[in-house]
Amino acid sequence: MQRRAALAALAGAAAGLLAACATPTRTLPVTADSYWLGRLSLQLRTERAQGFAAGFELSGRPDRGELVLTSPVGTRIAEVHWTAQEAVLEQGGRRQAYASLDELITRLTGTAIPVPALFDWLQGKATAVDGWSVDLSRQPEGRLSAVRQWPEPVADLRIVIE
Repeated sequence: MQRRAALAALAGAAAGLLAACATPTRTLPVTADSYWLGRLSLQLRTERAQGFAAGFELSGRPDRGELVLTSPVGTRIAEVHWTAQEAVLEQGGRRQAYASLDELITRLTGTAIPVPALFDWLQGKATAVDGWSVDLSRQPEGRLSAVRQWPEPVADLRIVIE
């Protein structure tokens, strides 16, 4: 139920978020904490199509960091903090802890996202992940897309860096 509420809240932001322009991204060294600001869209191809779009602010590394999701008008929808030991979701005044970032993302979105590879993709590195194909051809413009064909459901992730 929480996932549906989060997806419903984020789905309303899709039209406004996808209409904005992108500017080039900066590449940071792998050893430094990284920072990105932009928009993301995740669509799941299921019997009843599911998906969401949101503004985001991502900082940190795969083993520790913070992700803030916002609506088109800048309202904070959710905040995620993680370390190697746990991940915490703060949403609607509630705080919920998970054993890992993978578990939190899967519960929130309905699918797993390869976070270590995502950090690489944002830096322009085409890290291979089973089942996923990533298109970094527009990464210098601040755009990337990745599609997971298996395991089902098919997931389509699009990111625009501002």
